[in-house]
Amino acid sequence: MVFTVTLNPAIDYKMTVGDFKTGAINRSSRESLTAGGKGINVSKILNELDVENTALFFIAGRTGDMLAEAVKEDGINCDFIRLDNGMTRINVKVSAAEETEINGTGPSPAMDDVNALKNRLEAINDGDTLVLAGSVPKSLGTDVYADILESLKDKKINVVVDAEGELLAKTLPYNPFLIKPNINELAAIFGKKPETLDEIQSMAEQLVERGARNVLVSMGADGATLVNKNIRLYREAPEGKVISTTGSGDSMVAGFIAGFGEKGHTEDGFKLGLAAGSASAFCAGLAGRDEIYELVKQID
Repeated sequence: MVFTVTLNPAIDYKMTVGDFKTGAINRSSRESLTAGGKGINVSKILNELDVENTALFFIAGRTGDMLAEAVKEDGINCDFIRLDNGMTRINVKVSAAEETEINGTGPSPAMDDVNALKNRLEAINDGDTLVLAGSVPKSLGTDVYADILESLKDKKINVVVDAEGELLAKTLPYNPFLIKPNINELAAIFGKKPETLDEIQSMAEQLVERGARNVLVSMGADGATLVNKNIRLYREAPEGKVISTTGSGDSMVAGFIAGFGEKGHTEDGFKLGLAAGSASAFCAGLAGRDEIYELVKQID
């Protein structure tokens, strides 16, 4: 069983605009409203890949009700904690010549709400996977993921962390099974943007030395690399037309979990992760099972 946690979920309102201009009235040609948040996106792709999972998240206000309903409509098994104040955020994503996003702030949960989440996570059993993904409300600070892992330190679970900066760095002492930074997130951690594949892999090796068991770095059109104590893997992205990169990294995480879970082989996780991430980049939304496995055929 996989449990995904999204502490700052959102309703994603996506608008397609042919010729977007700032300071002017723009009219969209297409709109969509979906449940968003990195952990929820991971759950969506896990569903496509037939991996049993439960999405846990906070909701608040009327927009929170909309979010919970949208998650259920997507067929995702979910468990949410209702906050007393605020409203679940709405993220506006404009798809034009360049992608533009306006992300809402969201509610301000307290540590009591995190404790309620920890109580729900007691259902995790040895051998399960926990995914901590995305940004967190400012009210919780950068210790919250580490605090959750501290409460679970006696359980033999695989932890996956997809987060930025200190939020990610503070989980490394708990030896997460997988972390998935991108190039910009590596730059934020090390204070320098890597320019070559060797620099990227060297930074990933340093994160392995600091506690991560596997480091999967998404590199956009350049593909991805996976580093652990024993191997360095690299593969360029499959060929295809990029439509939207939103959710591509989340899809890569889900693909890795699904691929690794089949036989326990890191290479299988890397292959399916790269295929899933690329497939979502080639779609207007998140990729489906058929799109993902079609790309698997292209990856050696």
